[in-house]
Amino acid sequence: MGTKNVRLDDDVYERIKSEKRDDETFSEAIERLIGGSSLLDLVGILSDEEAEEMRDILEEVDTDATEDMDEVVDRFEGDAK
Repeated sequence: MGTKNVRLDDDVYERIKSEKRDDETFSEAIERLIGGSSLLDLVGILSDEEAEEMRDILEEVDTDATEDMDEVVDRFEGDAK
């Protein structure tokens, strides 16, 4: 594995340094801080049809959850009276 030199502003360097653990390198600290994966890694894994189906399912789940929450609120409001 190769290495690269990067230029960091002093404040960014100090923030990384303050988060760096004693037993890790700066590269390891940066990898830990930025995480392993990005949401951008998911681009393209679903076809347009699959994505639309997923949206429909999520919308249905959201609607069901909202209705359930409304029922709970109504019950609590009825008990308070």
